[in-house]
Amino acid sequence: MNTPNQKQSVLVWDFPVRVFHWLLVASFAGAWLTSESEAQQMIHYAFGYTAVVLVLFRILWGLVGTRYARFSQFIKGPAETMQHIKALLTGNQHPEVGHNPAGALAMISLMLLILLIGLTGYWSVKEFLGDFMSGAHETISNLTLIMVVIHIAAAIIMSFMQKENLVRAMVTGNKQGTPEQAIQYPMYLIGIGLAITWIYCFYLVFSGALPALTQ
Repeated sequence: MNTPNQKQSVLVWDFPVRVFHWLLVASFAGAWLTSESEAQQMIHYAFGYTAVVLVLFRILWGLVGTRYARFSQFIKGPAETMQHIKALLTGNQHPEVGHNPAGALAMISLMLLILLIGLTGYWSVKEFLGDFMSGAHETISNLTLIMVVIHIAAAIIMSFMQKENLVRAMVTGNKQGTPEQAIQYPMYLIGIGLAITWIYCFYLVFSGALPALTQ
């Protein structure tokens, strides 16, 4: 029988956060894999622009979402972030139920990079500053790929350090915590709405219904 303070599986990541995470993975991977093919150019645009839509949603959800989705819960100041990183390096870290300060730094960096990829991609389509913008788009995309690899490696390493599968947690939404740390509502309808919006935006771009973004 679980006591009030005993660790157990509790809901931490709401459904919109999980949908955002995995659709962003699909969008970035899809955009990367189609970046060199002229025949798949519209698919590339669709993945790229829908990634931006996802980030814009996540910014909004970071303000009004559930407890662990909110920026106010995991974005810390420079001093606290550095203290957390030092604790990680010395093995004295205290596992966080939500994002830890280092994870928050990586998350915010990736979101900003995705927005920059979308912006430079749009300017490339419009031939703004010519080859310079195309080069910037490619450079930022490569930098983002490096960040993604680091993020994946960090998730795997932290899973071993914390003895908890963090990748699985982003699928199920559950992590080890006390009952009072759990969020109350999974927000399924909002997550489903986000997925439908992503599909619809993908279709609009892919079908050429938004020529201002692709011509």
